[in-house]
Order: sequence, then C-alpha cells, then structure tokens
Amino acid sequence: QIPVIDLEVALSADAPQQVLEAVRKAAEQVWVIQVVNHGVPENLLADFSERMGRVLSLPPAQKARLASPGGHPYRGWRQWPDDFGRLELERYNVAQFDKPADAQAAGVLAEHAGLYGHPNVWPADDGGLRMAALGMIEASGQLAQRVLDLYARALAVPAGTFALGPLPHLRLTTNDYPTWAYPDSGRDEDKLLLLEHADDSALTILAQQGDYPGLQVQLPDGSWTPVPVIPGALQAFSGMLLARWTAGRLRAVRHRVVAGGTMTRRSTAVFCYPGLERVVEPLEPFAAGASAGAGPVTVFDHVRRRVEDYLAEYGRPEQL
Repeated sequence: QIPVIDLEVALSADAPQQVLEAVRKAAEQVWVIQVVNHGVPENLLADFSERMGRVLSLPPAQKARLASPGGHPYRGWRQWPDDFGRLELERYNVAQFDKPADAQAAGVLAEHAGLYGHPNVWPADDGGLRMAALGMIEASGQLAQRVLDLYARALAVPAGTFALGPLPHLRLTTNDYPTWAYPDSGRDEDKLLLLEHADDSALTILAQQGDYPGLQVQLPDGSWTPVPVIPGALQAFSGMLLARWTAGRLRAVRHRVVAGGTMTRRSTAVFCYPGLERVVEPLEPFAAGASAGAGPVTVFDHVRRRVEDYLAEYGRPEQL
C-alpha cells in the first residue's frame, strides 16, 4: 500500500506509466510514499545520525544543558513523558536559522524574523553537528520539491504547480523513542509513544531507524498500517498545506508511533513549507472542488501559533 519509488526513474523523461500510476494512487489514497535514489547524500545521513546519536546518548545532566533557555519546544533538546506517563521520550530540534539576523540576511522579511527569536542550541564540543543538521535541512527541502514535482506529474497538472519557492520555510526534529519494557496487551493503542496527528507542513521528509516498523499511517477506512523500515529509503508525508493547495484531493496523512523492538527507535523529520510570505489557497487545477473553509492563508499566519498550540497540548507547567 505504501510504494517504494525510485525517484530517479520516476522523474526521468521516459518514466514508466505504472510507476506514475503507483505514485498517483499513493498520493491520493495513503498520502505517503517511500523514496530511494532520492539524492540526499548517504554520507550526510550517516554523519548526522552518528552525531545526533552521540548527543542523545549523553548523560541526562549534559543533555539538559542543551535545552532552549527560553523553554521553546522547537529548539534544542527536550524530554517529555508519553501519553501514559510511563516512558520519557527525547527530542532535538533545529530551526532553519540560528537567529533573526541570519534569517533576514537570507531574505526572510523583518516582520517574520521573530520566529527565530529563540536561538538554536548546539553542543560546545561538536561543531560538526550544526553543519550536519543544516545540511540535512537543505537537502530535505530539495528532496521535498522533487517529490512535489513528481506529484504534479503523476496528477497530470502543470509542472511547477506545487512550487515551494526560492526560500522555503524548513525545520528539523529528531525523536528518540525508548524500547518497550512493560507487559504487552496486544493492542497498539496501549503502546502509543507519539499520538495520532497530521503535520502542518506541505510535505515532511522523514528518515527512520529501528528494528521494528513502529511508525503507522491511517488508511481511508480508519485502520492503521505500518511504514516498513527500508534501508536507504526516506519517507515523504503529505501535510496540511498540500491538502489546502489541492482542496483536499491530497490529504494530510494521519500517523502515530507505537512502541516495540529491542533498540531505541529514532526518526528525523524535516518539515517543509513554502516561504513565510506565501499565500496558500486551492490552486487552479483543484479550485473547483474547494470547500468554504479552504480560503487563503499566509504560511507565516499558518505556523506562528504552532508553539502555543503545541504547548497547550504537550507543555509542562514550567514551560507554560
């Protein structure tokens, strides 16, 4: 149900029609594909994974020093309990720019640069992590655009329909999920580490590591299916802005993470949006089917309340 697509083949001038048809079906029915030959360098993936693994394996007191000084949930390291208060999950977050001045120097409008008012947090003894993380962000943004170009081709709409633009808004999150050490009831719902949700991005690029398929996506009939762990493959998840662009023809995939396995599960997601100043609304090929609630919204307005919304659902008292 979740196809593995050779991106080089699928984007070639003579791509087999059955490949494009598989992409179309997945984009419209399961809202996620896996991609190989994706163009993200293997050495970048390996270097980032090694450096991030070292940070997340540090003693708790050392990791605590990598938390955001202002309590920002999308900067640096943080830890929080699962929904049942049994396990402590860990997360490391990286914004696209370290501070507002860097964002403005790159072309972000001054009125939007406040999103970077809380700086990134980097370990003092590993300057290479910053380079690897920002490299992952850039490479994933480029991959997201290639997947969106493939979706346009598979849906037979004009090339460039789903353009992120010259300065897309990007952010990275690495999640570390502990092994399961409690009795197994046999119900996945009793072992949820990350609750059911959909991403607010246009597209999310994911790299997952682990010895079991803990990531699950929801199918149209409401059932859940695992996303297989395939060496070398990356996952592309449709998000809310892609759903808005297509007036719901492509939906934001709902997904969750279930505990299991004998090793720590790790995933790195890069959330990819058009530029902060862009207005997102149903595009011409899809506008005829748009509902009344699919009006225009700027990406900045779409994302600026994310921190408040996140803390309202997951925040601890001291963060609130």
